[in-house]
Amino acid sequence: MARELTWREAIDKVLAAAATPLHYKEIATKIVADGLRISVGATPAATVYARICASMKHESPSPYVRVGKGTLALASASSAPMSIDTVAAVREPPLLDGKSLLHEGPSEVPGKRCDIVTSFGVCWMRDAIRWNAVPRLLGMRQLGSAPVDFNRQAGVYLLYDGREVVYIGRATERRLGEQLLGHTFDRMAARWDRFSWFGLLPVLENGQLGMLPADYDASRVILVLQTILIEALEPRLNRAHGDDLSRLEFIQREDPELKRARGPRPPSRLRWQ
Repeated sequence: MARELTWREAIDKVLAAAATPLHYKEIATKIVADGLRISVGATPAATVYARICASMKHESPSPYVRVGKGTLALASASSAPMSIDTVAAVREPPLLDGKSLLHEGPSEVPGKRCDIVTSFGVCWMRDAIRWNAVPRLLGMRQLGSAPVDFNRQAGVYLLYDGREVVYIGRATERRLGEQLLGHTFDRMAARWDRFSWFGLLPVLENGQLGMLPADYDASRVILVLQTILIEALEPRLNRAHGDDLSRLEFIQREDPELKRARGPRPPSRLRWQ
């Protein structure tokens, strides 16, 4: 049986065979599709990006050059002169800390600040989940990658009845799976068939959900996100609307110049019967 390539070998093979530079997500997709690696983890694109960034940071010169936003090539295959942007990327590669170039994902490095929303799913089917005591909310970063169970994700979620958003909730102490399970037998049990979610906990390469820094006020952030969505969408099953935003609301005033440009309105003609 053929030996599984290392990530470095797989990246080099894909870039060497490519006629043009590739986005790092395309590199990951090609590695999975061609079976260059069997073990790709839950976030293969993030792994590819991390390996290339590590090379650009620690190797001089690096075999990789950045020719665009997230687009890379082998230095030996790049005949075009390096741009200022490329030179900067080689000398000072983006940090792998959630503030990276393309915000691929939050950092798995302790002490680094996390992005607000680190993962999300849109219009997942209720019937695709087995609603037992601990439901599994399985998602993949891309076809072929290892599944991630988002049962204990923290964040906000939306329930749909057909195409209409009917309810917006939040998952903090009670995590996403538990919250959704509750909605399969509470007053909304027969009123939704799909759901979307937006999570804060980072997804690690091993497919597990990470932890937030101790000083990260996730509960407050989640509350604000929920309040904004409720105020914007006004779902009919939310009993409390965006009350936390009421003191911040401004009423629009028409630009006076528009009124002057229209001129005086003609008197209305009332027809009396």
